[in-house]
Amino acid sequence: MIKFLKVALLVTCGLFSMPAAHAQKFDPTSWEYEVKKLKGSEYQLIFHATLEPKWHIWSMSPGGDGPLVATFFKFYDNSKLNLKGKISERGTVITTTLEGITGKVMYYENKVDYIQKVLVEGPATITGEQVYQVCNDSLCLPPVTRRFSFNID
Repeated sequence: MIKFLKVALLVTCGLFSMPAAHAQKFDPTSWEYEVKKLKGSEYQLIFHATLEPKWHIWSMSPGGDGPLVATFFKFYDNSKLNLKGKISERGTVITTTLEGITGKVMYYENKVDYIQKVLVEGPATITGEQVYQVCNDSLCLPPVTRRFSFNID
């Protein structure tokens, strides 16, 4: 009887932990990172985001008065790096209203690029973190913090 209870307890714990582990890992985005040389020591760092169908990612200025998590990027300190201006977004922004949120909100579906111009002194590895939140018509996933890295030769 005790052996049966131990097995039942293990199976039950396993069943309850599997959905939680799966939910933490699910991310309907894929990211690619590109370095584009402009001139001299000036480059563009491009974050390419692709979203699975029916999912969207909030703009860096999502609007509204709700708990929307704006996409943002943090660059780690690097003596060879000088950021030039702010990150820009390139994609088809959707501006709409959502139930329960006052004001218009802005997000991207399918794909969006985030572009940061930089000046880099010599070869360097540029690192940092990006934070974003994706939603569909019925739910928003918890915000994701992802590290990024760009190599400039």
